Amino acid sequence: MCGRYYLADFDEEEVKEYYKILEELDRKIATPDYDIKVKTRGEIFPTDIVPVIANNKEKVIKAFPMYWGYRPFQEGGRPLINARSESASEKPTFRKSMMERRCLIPASYYFEWEGPKGSKTKHAIQPIDKDGFFMAGLYRLEKEKQVPVFTILTRDAAPDIKFIHHRMPVILPAGAREDWLNLDYNANEIIQAAMLDMKHRIA
Repeated sequence: MCGRYYLADFDEEEVKEYYKILEELDRKIATPDYDIKVKTRGEIFPTDIVPVIANNKEKVIKAFPMYWGYRPFQEGGRPLINARSESASEKPTFRKSMMERRCLIPASYYFEWEGPKGSKTKHAIQPIDKDGFFMAGLYRLEKEKQVPVFTILTRDAAPDIKFIHHRMPVILPAGAREDWLNLDYNANEIIQAAMLDMKHRIA
């Protein structure tokens, strides 16, 4: 599961190219006539509008503001902020997005809670030796929303962090990121390259 994450400035060499793309969005939303409130730094919560990386209509990789959470199944229900990677291509809610609308969600670390209800410990989790990473996601357009909506794909947790929570986001290494955005490649095959060497600390 991934129910909250943190976004800070990236300074790693391998993500600098993507960070330039994010900076373009920063400049766009800073203009006086931009009327969408986008959260570009800090702790990210479901229903926030945040930067997400995807291809535009010309298949050029860009950053777009997107709302975190697909419309819930029932009115008044919780937004669908996660999708199980093992079954997303078979579920009516996510099948079309898996084929046509894949995205990358930048993060510095994600949060997970461990322990009994009422005294849970909050952990910040990220790949070993990484200050910035990208989670695999899906997006779609919804009539009710001013911007596209996205969900984060999850998988079984890595062994070292399974005691915190049994699920984790699908985090893609550098070599798989552009493949994920390229719809000519099979989504389920790319997911197999997900990073599993994680570190955690008390947040």
